[in-house]
Amino acid sequence: MTDDIKNASRRHVMVAGLGLAATAAAASLANSAQAANNDKASTQKTNHATRKDRNAMTSSFITTKDGTQIFYKDWGTGQPIVFHHGWPLSADDWDAQMLFFLDKGYRVIAHDRRGHGRSSQTDTGNEMDTYAADMAELAEHLDLKNAIHVGHSTGGGEVARYVGKYGSRGRIAKAVLIGAVPPVMVKSEKNPGGLPLEVFDGFRSALAANKAQFYRDIPEGPFYGFNRPGAKVSQGIIDNWWRQGMQGGTKAHYDCIKAFSETDFTEDLKNIEVPVLVMHGTDDQIVPIADSAPLSAKLLKHGTLKTYDGLPHGMATTHADIINADLLAFFKA
Repeated sequence: MTDDIKNASRRHVMVAGLGLAATAAAASLANSAQAANNDKASTQKTNHATRKDRNAMTSSFITTKDGTQIFYKDWGTGQPIVFHHGWPLSADDWDAQMLFFLDKGYRVIAHDRRGHGRSSQTDTGNEMDTYAADMAELAEHLDLKNAIHVGHSTGGGEVARYVGKYGSRGRIAKAVLIGAVPPVMVKSEKNPGGLPLEVFDGFRSALAANKAQFYRDIPEGPFYGFNRPGAKVSQGIIDNWWRQGMQGGTKAHYDCIKAFSETDFTEDLKNIEVPVLVMHGTDDQIVPIADSAPLSAKLLKHGTLKTYDGLPHGMATTHADIINADLLAFFKA
């Protein structure tokens, strides 16, 4: 991480821490209610299929096994592309890709990770195993087949864990990691090129002290490379990043810092059987390229590394035309 982030963290840190039984009649009533709910669920599934046949654009929620509501968008028909967003954003961060690939005849889907965006602001489950399990439930609910999964940053970690763990179910065709956190970000004896734990402690301190200001500092600075000399700064992009971040839950965002920085995805990458495109900007100040993309590509059975000279962490937004064209070529290959 650059000195910009470390200094931003220090500037804005103000605080360091953070019925037991039923009658036969009641049982009968409960059974009747359950039957009605089952009929309703069946009808909803049928209606969903009908809407997809009509090429409708829909958005809705699923409720996971632990009661968490996950928001998702589901547009169009054709081969599904599922987009996984970065921390601390939402499905809205993929608008430039959703519209582009919808126009190309794909079915495009993006969800808000638990604790992010419009999904439940969860106290628990803010780690990669649960994120992947949530995705597995969504894929089953939408009956996705031959899907392509695209993940940015933390979303790339989510893709690695999901595809590595659930790929044998036959729902996944390809995957893409963009500016992604695998294999592992934090520095350790096994990962000497990683970032020191103190960098991520600074993230946590800044988030706890002044979330609103911290969520200005990141997009105004290193995320999109707007801190570089001669950068073409977009206030709209900065504001949209802030909007998405402020919409999510602070506790979930706090926990997710550990998830994206300390999770080791080495075995997940080794387990992936499908083709994977690894895309990374050489001027990524959030997930430095030297300890991420090239190492991930080597661990993958069918990995292809594509680097972008001088492009930032948020290149799918700042350079959507370049990224979308390369994604399309990979999807069609």
